[in-house]
Amino acid sequence: DQPRGMGDVSVMKIITLFAAIGLAVVATGAAQSQPYPSKPVRLIVPYPPAGGYDVIARIMSARLSGIWGQQVVVDNRPGAEGNIGTEAAAKATPDGYTISMGGLPTHAINPALYRKLPYDPVKDFAPVTLIGSVPVILMANVQFPAKTVNEFIAYAKANPGKVSYGSAGSAPRLAMELLRSITGIDVVHVPYKGSAPAATDLIAGQVSVMFDNIQAHLPFIKSGRIRALGVGSAKRVAVLTDVPTLMESGVPFEATIWYAVFAPAAVPKPVLEKLNADMVKVLSMVDVQQRLGEMGLEITPSTPAQLASLVSSEAIRWGKVVRDAGLTAD
Repeated sequence: DQPRGMGDVSVMKIITLFAAIGLAVVATGAAQSQPYPSKPVRLIVPYPPAGGYDVIARIMSARLSGIWGQQVVVDNRPGAEGNIGTEAAAKATPDGYTISMGGLPTHAINPALYRKLPYDPVKDFAPVTLIGSVPVILMANVQFPAKTVNEFIAYAKANPGKVSYGSAGSAPRLAMELLRSITGIDVVHVPYKGSAPAATDLIAGQVSVMFDNIQAHLPFIKSGRIRALGVGSAKRVAVLTDVPTLMESGVPFEATIWYAVFAPAAVPKPVLEKLNADMVKVLSMVDVQQRLGEMGLEITPSTPAQLASLVSSEAIRWGKVVRDAGLTAD
């Protein structure tokens, strides 16, 4: 027989267990009902500090922190052309407390460039909003004979395989590959790990020309240490109104580096809607527009659907450039 009083103890244990479960359920429900965000948010930047993605992220995070009353922590995860940080963002818990910067390289170029990509740019992400874009700019060493886009093309054609171009990242290199496919020029590629060392060698004449985003080289262009030949946008940019577009030079070329925000794919719809609304609000702030404008960025916030459409069309366009150039990476 069971000793006297043991049954009562067992009953009490069961009651205590169910009470604990009930409290946990209540606590979970209360947490879920709290307005988003109720704790700090992590913003992954898949590139090093001080670059375009990082600068934009820090401007955005400061304003979002003010709106939300919660800290937005910028988390730099550089490496592998943005693949390391983007993979971390794809695998994050889809609760809205981890979001990420992304753009042309991570969501349009890398899927074609890498045989084994550790994430799916469509299936693994929920687009939040496009931030904006900055055109690539064709630049030359100041001692280089060509002073215009057409002079550069003519010189490169007259000297096949003798003109070197630098690139820091996949987007600038593919911009030159696009120009090569349009014009038939034969130039020699010199890769760099960052815009700063590439600019240093361009200034020193170690390479003759290069494509890159305007923001990284604007001080050198304005000081006369680098010559700007042409911008890749459809119209001239406000920060360099005296520099013509490649289209003005008769070259049917357009290439811009765009910046956007993404969340993990299964993020709740109300959270995604709030992220979009608040980021669009930040992008409408006068001081934010001024600071981003000084970088040469054209601000073009979007709906999630519009960003998804951009990712799809850009992947098709730049995937073709990658395949036509025969470029793949492991």
